[in-house]
Amino acid sequence: MPREIEHVFLDAGGVLVFPNWTRISAALARHGVQVAARSLAEAEPRAKQRLDVGMTVQSTSDHQRGWLYFNLVLSEAGVPLSEATDAALKELQLYHAERNLWETVPEDVPSALDKLHALGLRLAVVSNANGTLQSVFERVGLRSHVDVLFDSHIEGVEKPDRRFFEIALERTGARKETTIHVGDLYHVDVVGARAAGIDAVLIDAAGLYDGYDCQRVRTLDELARSVADWRL
Repeated sequence: MPREIEHVFLDAGGVLVFPNWTRISAALARHGVQVAARSLAEAEPRAKQRLDVGMTVQSTSDHQRGWLYFNLVLSEAGVPLSEATDAALKELQLYHAERNLWETVPEDVPSALDKLHALGLRLAVVSNANGTLQSVFERVGLRSHVDVLFDSHIEGVEKPDRRFFEIALERTGARKETTIHVGDLYHVDVVGARAAGIDAVLIDAAGLYDGYDCQRVRTLDELARSVADWRL
């Protein structure tokens, strides 16, 4: 059935940009912890799903979840947590605060964003972040591929709070009934968007969310193809 879609809201981390696992592996190695970047990347989807629990999301801030997330990644990769892993993560926190660790862009992301633009859609990044979203998007070459960025640190409210989505709706002039939000955490992105009356699509790269009551795609490129079909 055709759907009218005019705006696409996009999460940043886990959708457009991903942790620099090579940098993370190197930081761990400096503290005597040996784990390959590939092993961390492969462990990440399972760790993220362990984090994606309603009670956990409701009782933590995005900053708190971020560093719990890295401990879960290490655990899923078979790395025991220790003073050494704590020290490495503290080092990485300093880098993240200044530069942002989510600085890896999959090859398909720029072209997928361009495909969405070619469909006449306006693209807004609506992301829980730490105030560096604008600078990291400029640094990794994504800023020109989206229309506007909303950084939760700057706005003073974060997902899943519906007010963050309402800010984005108001400033973009988007209508909630013709907007979709694309994210990678069910209890942050899907629950938050729905609270604001926006339909949501979950990026489920590893296929771990069978049975969840939302539209799922594996990649942003798959989303671009799906949106084209939905609007037929």
